Amino acid sequence: MSAVTPFSDDSPGQPSVRGFLHAPAAASGDALVLTHGAGSNCQSPLLIALAAAFADAGIAVLRCDLAFRLSRPHGPPMGTAAKDQQGLRRAVELMKPRAARVFLGGHSYGGRQASMLAASEPGLVPGLLLLSYPLHPPRKPEAPRTAHFPNLQTPSLFVHGSRDPFGSLQEMTAALKLIPARTHIVELDGAGHELIAAKKGSAEDLAKALLEEFQMFFRGSPAPSS
Repeated sequence: MSAVTPFSDDSPGQPSVRGFLHAPAAASGDALVLTHGAGSNCQSPLLIALAAAFADAGIAVLRCDLAFRLSRPHGPPMGTAAKDQQGLRRAVELMKPRAARVFLGGHSYGGRQASMLAASEPGLVPGLLLLSYPLHPPRKPEAPRTAHFPNLQTPSLFVHGSRDPFGSLQEMTAALKLIPARTHIVELDGAGHELIAAKKGSAEDLAKALLEEFQMFFRGSPAPSS
């Protein structure tokens, strides 16, 4: 059984990192930094379920708030992308002493920021877990958020619902061809942008399924050189 404790780091001269650390009872040597979307925080049911499932499998998880959420409890990010990415980079650095491989993931906006960070720093993490990547604003496919995709050298596992208004499965599949790194998309039939349904148990069931996909996709991926 994993242990969950509040996590906070406010080292001078560094971006603050706050959230919750899921420490596995038997560590596998892997860790995951996991963050939220634009309208949420690290206490979302999806992130909690994923962190619990991964930690029970030996993967330490730090689910953390992005910089914009640390500055205000409500509302979407407004021009904070650089600070949000700096916070994620710091979170990865803080987890590296705990694991041989530290992966980075996020839901929607959080996943987008994680992918942009990885595109700008190819050796930062060995892989990305991108949940409901917001390919374009709803009903605006002419405004794709893919400018950094050709520079993304990090293997990336995408998870996408068939009813996601931020991009269809067909659009996502086409967009992934822009990424030179190894990619795979887990298609969730009937799921929307939040991925989980309202019925009890759906978050936990989804988390277990995504854990298996993660383990299969990243099995044998080397740790990035420091």
